[in-house]
Amino acid sequence: MGPNGSDAWVSFWSYCLTGVAVATALALVPHLASADETGESFWTPGSFGSLAATPSQPGFSLSSTWYHTSTTAGSDVARARAIRIGRIEASVAESVNAVSVSPEDLAMITPSYTFATPVFGGQAAVALTATYGRKRTTDDLTLTTPVLVGPFAVTRSRFDTISDTVTGFGDLSPQFSLRWNTGVHNVMTYLTGNIPVGTYDRARLSNISIGHGALDGGAGYTYFNEQTGYEFSAVAGLTYNFVNPSTQYQNGVDVHLDWGASRYVTKQLQIGLVGYLYNQASCDGGSGDRVGCFQSRVASAGAQLGYTIPMGELDGNVSVRAYREFAAANRPEGWNLWLSYVLSPADPASARSATPPTRRIYVK
Repeated sequence: MGPNGSDAWVSFWSYCLTGVAVATALALVPHLASADETGESFWTPGSFGSLAATPSQPGFSLSSTWYHTSTTAGSDVARARAIRIGRIEASVAESVNAVSVSPEDLAMITPSYTFATPVFGGQAAVALTATYGRKRTTDDLTLTTPVLVGPFAVTRSRFDTISDTVTGFGDLSPQFSLRWNTGVHNVMTYLTGNIPVGTYDRARLSNISIGHGALDGGAGYTYFNEQTGYEFSAVAGLTYNFVNPSTQYQNGVDVHLDWGASRYVTKQLQIGLVGYLYNQASCDGGSGDRVGCFQSRVASAGAQLGYTIPMGELDGNVSVRAYREFAAANRPEGWNLWLSYVLSPADPASARSATPPTRRIYVK
């Protein structure tokens, strides 16, 4: 199942993960009323799933994912989007009631390579995710303006609907990771980022790209007992966002936690639960910030199903994950579905035994 690291390495990274988890909890607690620009972030919550920290077989792998989400946002997000595209002025923002609806479909391809030579006693891997998709956004606005009619002050309401659709390529996201294993315990660390080369226009409500660079790093842990088939994974991370050169807006620091729990009911069939927590730990800024300290959060829980298809020297793994979001603030809320297919080198030992193969889930 990959190189075995020493107990010291596992203990060291377990302490690191504990620290990240504590930082995540601390970040979530004091900012519960506290978003990225228009409520959209670099990190897609749910990107990590079950078996996230388990090593895999050396060589090339290919992951393809269809991601569908349907969300609805309240006045704060819809107002911020209308301000960004210049449809309304920030000075009258408090007089706007709005609803924003955004269905989205993305196709993500992630080729990766896992090295056979250990690095710091662990298993190193590199990956690159490319995205192509379609997004439609509709804002229904009600703008209320006070006016004077003779000696009387009255309010005048104006209704407006803004809608657009975009189809195109998204940004590129490279990733480097290290994983260590000893028995049923697995730990990992990763570093990823955003290269803003995708379809973006500040005058549009809908964009596939986020329009700016970002760096994200974190650590994770997986408990996986091959004899019983039980597994639990959790990965926590932080995102630093660079200034959007088109809007001069800079998102605050984001904190996220993805988790999954599952059991192999047969050697090939896996079922379980999934979820995530996402919170923005610091205020937005930049000279283009016209909405103030716009911090966001969201949580989610759902279910997963996976099936591994032996193909000789390769294994194919099909997985479905569905999430329902709740407790959102300054961010769209709804549901999302991930359908993934991973093609990777088979584990010869697993092919000769009754133990299930390890196929970690990561998409970004």
